[in-house]
Amino acid sequence: MDPGSDHFSSNILASSQMVPPEGVPPSTPANMEVDTGEQQQQQEIVNQPRRINPFNTGGITKVVDELAESVKEAFVKFLENFRDDTAYYISSTTQSAYQGRNYMMQIEHLPIEEITTVFVDFTHVQSFDEGLATALKEQYYRLSPYLRRAVQEVVQRHFPHYAHANTSSTHDSVAGAILREFSVSFYGVPDFARVRQLKTEKIGQLITISGTVTRTTEVRPELVYGSFTCNECGKLMNDIEQQFRYTEPTMCQGLQCFNRQHWTLNVEQSKFVDWQKVRIQENSSEIPTGSMPRSMDVIVRGEMVERAKAGDKCNFVGTLIVVPDVASFRTPGTSVESQRDTSTRTREGLGNEGVTGLKALGVRDLTYRMSFLACMVQPANQNKTSAANLHGDEVENETREQVLNDYTHEEIEQLKSMIDLNQEVYQKLVNSIAPNVFGHETIKKGILLQLMGGVHKETPEGMSLRGDINVCVVGDPSTSKSQFLKYVCGFMPRSVYTSGKASSAAGLTAAVIKDEETGEFSIEAGALMLADNGICAIDEFDKMDIKDQVAIHEAMEQQTISIAKAGIQASLNARTSILAAANPQHGRYDRKKTLKANINMSAPIMSRFDLFFVVLDECNDVTDYNIARHIVNVHRLKDDYMQPEFSTEQLQRYIRFARTFKPKMTPEAAEQLANSYRDLRQGDAQGIGKNSYRITVRQLESMIRLSEAIARANCQEEITVGFVKEAYNLLQKSIIRVEQDDVEIEDPMSSNNVVSSTEALEGMQRLNINEQETTHTTDGGDNHMQVEETSSAEPTRQRIRIDYDKFVQIKLMLAHKLRSIQSTEDTVGIRKSDLVLWYLEQREEQIDSVDAYELEKTIIEKVIKKLSKPEHETLLEIDQSAEYGITSNDEEEDEHDPIIMLHPNCVLLE
Repeated sequence: MDPGSDHFSSNILASSQMVPPEGVPPSTPANMEVDTGEQQQQQEIVNQPRRINPFNTGGITKVVDELAESVKEAFVKFLENFRDDTAYYISSTTQSAYQGRNYMMQIEHLPIEEITTVFVDFTHVQSFDEGLATALKEQYYRLSPYLRRAVQEVVQRHFPHYAHANTSSTHDSVAGAILREFSVSFYGVPDFARVRQLKTEKIGQLITISGTVTRTTEVRPELVYGSFTCNECGKLMNDIEQQFRYTEPTMCQGLQCFNRQHWTLNVEQSKFVDWQKVRIQENSSEIPTGSMPRSMDVIVRGEMVERAKAGDKCNFVGTLIVVPDVASFRTPGTSVESQRDTSTRTREGLGNEGVTGLKALGVRDLTYRMSFLACMVQPANQNKTSAANLHGDEVENETREQVLNDYTHEEIEQLKSMIDLNQEVYQKLVNSIAPNVFGHETIKKGILLQLMGGVHKETPEGMSLRGDINVCVVGDPSTSKSQFLKYVCGFMPRSVYTSGKASSAAGLTAAVIKDEETGEFSIEAGALMLADNGICAIDEFDKMDIKDQVAIHEAMEQQTISIAKAGIQASLNARTSILAAANPQHGRYDRKKTLKANINMSAPIMSRFDLFFVVLDECNDVTDYNIARHIVNVHRLKDDYMQPEFSTEQLQRYIRFARTFKPKMTPEAAEQLANSYRDLRQGDAQGIGKNSYRITVRQLESMIRLSEAIARANCQEEITVGFVKEAYNLLQKSIIRVEQDDVEIEDPMSSNNVVSSTEALEGMQRLNINEQETTHTTDGGDNHMQVEETSSAEPTRQRIRIDYDKFVQIKLMLAHKLRSIQSTEDTVGIRKSDLVLWYLEQREEQIDSVDAYELEKTIIEKVIKKLSKPEHETLLEIDQSAEYGITSNDEEEDEHDPIIMLHPNCVLLE
């Protein structure tokens, strides 16, 4: 059918041709008795001009929309006769009398599912009746009521027990029976429009728009059809359609009643529907260069409410409508309302009717604005495996059966082949993360475990323990930090990317704003709320102000956001994982400083991150060549060069399936976990290569979460010792040890030439080579110069430096040896020569030459001398050995070989 063939019949309202009896006013019914005492007054009324009640519809033929009626009949035929034997849900359901007819089976299941919405694929309408599809596409808003009536007609004809809302009787003549309201939701509409492209030419057409939800209101009841009682004559007027605002009847239909203003709403007989307003914003990929993102209000009704949440990218199917823009009239002290004034209508006509307050504006602004009336809301990504339920958003505790039911047979076979890889699947998953980034395997492991997540737990007291893993990447510029963040935001369907410097506390958590229409305060979601059950990527985290960092303390640990302002007290969910990237202070990471000294971050924030990764830009000819070759090939070959083990879709399906596992800790793994935590604490407390921040109980919980995530990655129900060791190694790599300056162990008064121990050894070898070369010369002057060089070099004593870690290692070895001597023997110390000999015996395997032996002996003697100084409080040199029970016949031996004992103030941790 052609929508252009629309033809409306034109009928002119006429008065009744019946002539009333003589002496009776025309407004009086013919069968009404007239009191003779009022003949004179009635005669005056007869002489006045006759006033006709326009609502006396006794002889008026109603206008029938022939196109809409034909569309209704065609839609009924479509619902009853359309067949699609390939539909998945048809083959999986039980036997039905309507087997093979999609929409009849769907209507049959409406009472079971307790819904009133019929979901129609628009491609089915196009294949069944092209004319019907064209009419719906061009004039959807006009035909929408007839579509609802078509569903009512089908239900009354085939399923009469579900036709009424307040009774299950199959008879239409039941007193007080109210017909159930049905709705039709279309999906798969090909006409796709951007928010910026919505103009008045599309009003009333069936289109699809896409956008990101930024705000949702609470669900409110909307009056669809009102039932009013006239306060003057008591007449009941039903089914008064409401046009996006409270609409009363224009005039009472009573024969002698001309009431226009005094009405009472009958709530019991009126029809209400759920209503919600959603604020959407243009997708970031659709914004033109140099333009600000446009926003639009979307109105959803019925069972479409609460389907869109703040942060979701959704497609809305519906039509563009025009609603009164009441907010634009709001000026201070001006009340905006719709009113009717009938006192002066005879002279001024309609001049005083309508909306007041225009004079206060000074100019006549636009009085209407466009909104979008949606009949269908669905995620922008049609593939459910990569939709928002990747983190179990739609289903709180998604089971494996529910996940596998959404997969096709081929996808299930791919999943089985991935699981059958057993131990190899973990490394292959890591290699599939961010294939455009070369190297950084440790960071990819951390991101994979963050996507897997730990197990959320709840204590018997009701306290929730988070399972989300927070990761922070710190590194030099141009080390692919932002690439990881962009990859995760593109991989996760529910993710938010933001920058720390351009984000405030309210922008990250939640803001309290004033509604422009109602004037009430409401909460607008921030980045952490928008990323609920997802990942929030924060770049330049170190540039964030300290007061803004404090705002996310609660969100990172308790995973809630508490607000108490403007009369609103609320606790909002922020169950999100945070992936942060930070640059070191002064541009480059200083290995001689702690992590806290390198970045501008408070200690409480640092302890809330499970993993810290430090990426250093070090010069290495092999690594630099491989990185350059990788980048060049990516630019030259693009996708042909990047061929990871698993595609993005396979990875998403695997992660969704793996998140259904709830691994438990075995006793052996629990013992290993306790030992690993003790080792981390001891390493931090003793100060051997001091850790960047103190190990707390939060790091113990981090190891638990990482172990659970590794077990999920391997699709295991139990956490083994190997998983705990992998988590321990990952956490240990993320704790950067601080480089210390080399320790000078030579007496500073001996010389000003400072060289390392290896440089000293190389210098001695070069000196021997020079001596051999000079023996073959015959020039006497040269021999004289060599002697001078030799004689001048003899008194020069070079100072030696050793690494800090080696210095601490020697210190601990000596201290433990002296402690054992004091506890097992009667003496309090040991001769210096014996202590040196014991140390050289311990280092016997590392000594492979005479020169190395001499160097090691020199180092230990100088270290003992340095540790014997009072400021170190480690060793003591005792010359008077007789007082401690050690006798010697040689006094010089006491002077050059003193007794070494442990300093009383030296404290060693077991």
